[in-house]
Amino acid sequence: MNKQSTPRIFNRAGKQVPVQDKHWYHLLASGESEQRVIEVFVYGEIGAWGITANQFVRDLRAMDDGVSPVIAAVNSIGGDLFDGLAIHNALSRLGERCTGRVDALAASAASVAVCGAHRVVIAANAMLMIHNPWTYAAGDADDFRQVAAVLDQTLEAIIAAYKSKAPDADEVELRRLVNAETWLTANEAVALGLADEVGDGVKVKACLGQGGALQRYQHAPKALLEQLDADPEPLAPEDPLPPEPTGNSAKLALMITQSCAKAGISNLIEALIDSTKLSDEATVQAGLTRAKAVHDLCVAARLPELTAEYVKAGLDTAGVRGRLFDKLVGSGKGFEIDNSLPLADDPQPKVLAKQPDPPGIYAARKVAQAGQSQSLKGVRP
Repeated sequence: MNKQSTPRIFNRAGKQVPVQDKHWYHLLASGESEQRVIEVFVYGEIGAWGITANQFVRDLRAMDDGVSPVIAAVNSIGGDLFDGLAIHNALSRLGERCTGRVDALAASAASVAVCGAHRVVIAANAMLMIHNPWTYAAGDADDFRQVAAVLDQTLEAIIAAYKSKAPDADEVELRRLVNAETWLTANEAVALGLADEVGDGVKVKACLGQGGALQRYQHAPKALLEQLDADPEPLAPEDPLPPEPTGNSAKLALMITQSCAKAGISNLIEALIDSTKLSDEATVQAGLTRAKAVHDLCVAARLPELTAEYVKAGLDTAGVRGRLFDKLVGSGKGFEIDNSLPLADDPQPKVLAKQPDPPGIYAARKVAQAGQSQSLKGVRP
C-alpha cells in the first residue's frame, strides 16, 4: 500500500474517472493510508447547470477528515456568483491546508471561488478572468431599478472576495480591472495578489462546450477559445474501449419505447432511435440517460419543445446548456423589451379565428323564417 492516497472529488476530469452517463460531478476516493491528500476538481460550470455549492460542500465534508491537505483544482468558465461565493467560503474555512490550483482557466465566479483558498498556484499557461456581475431580467422600470441595485451590491461581494485574497491590492485599480472584464495571465494574477505562485504549465483539455460558452464574454482571448473548442484527444491505444455487445434492433427499439413511456418522455422515442441507430444495448442505455438529462434541462429552461431536436442531434448536456443559454439571453444584451404598437402594414396572422357575426346571424334567421312562411302559404288545408 502506498504511503499516500489521494481521494478525489471530480466535477469533470476526463479519463481519470470512467463515466458511463457523462454526468458533471463525480467523486472518487482511493483506499485509506497514513497520509491523505484530497483533490477537488472543479472542471465545469458552477451553479445549477454544473456543480452547485450545496453538492460541493456536502461531498467535501463527507470526505474531509479535518487534517488532510485539500487541493482545489479549477478549470471553469464560472457560473452562478452566489454558488461561487459559497465555495469560496468553504475553501476559506479549511485554512492553511487548502491550496487552490488554476489548471487552465478560473473565470468569473470560478475566480471568486478559487480565491477562497489559503494559497493559489496558477499554471504558467493558465488565466484568471475577473468582471462585473451581470444578469438578465424581466419586468417594469421599478423591477429593473431593483435589479441594478442588486448588481451593485453583488459587485461589492466580488470585491470583498478578491480583497480577502489580495488585501494589499489597490482597490481603485482592482475595481477598474473588474469593470473592464480583465483576463489575467499567471504573472499578472500573482502581481495583483490573486495568486501566490506560478506553477508549471500543463496541457489541460477543457470541459466540452466551454469554448462556445466563452462567447458570452466580451474580451475572451482568441487562443483560449480555440483551445477550449479543440476536439478531444482519442483514447490511447493502451486504453481501448471494451467491445460492445450487439443486440436485435427490434428488441432495442422496444427497450427505448418502454423506457421512454416509463420516464414520461415518449415524445423522444423517434429522436432516440435516430441518434442511437439501435447499434447496441450500451449505446441505447447511454442515449436514454442522456435524453432524460436533456429533457430536464429543457423543461427547467421552459423550452421543452427543443428537447427532441437536441436529442436527435446527439447533443450532450454541456452542449444543450450552451444552446439553451443562447436561446434565453440572445446576443448577450441580457433582456429585450418589445412594447411597440403594431404598424398598419404589419402582415396578418396566417390563421385567423372566425369571430361571431350577430347581425349576419340575425339576417340569416330572418331569411329562413321568411322562406318558411312562404312555404306555409302554399299549403292548402
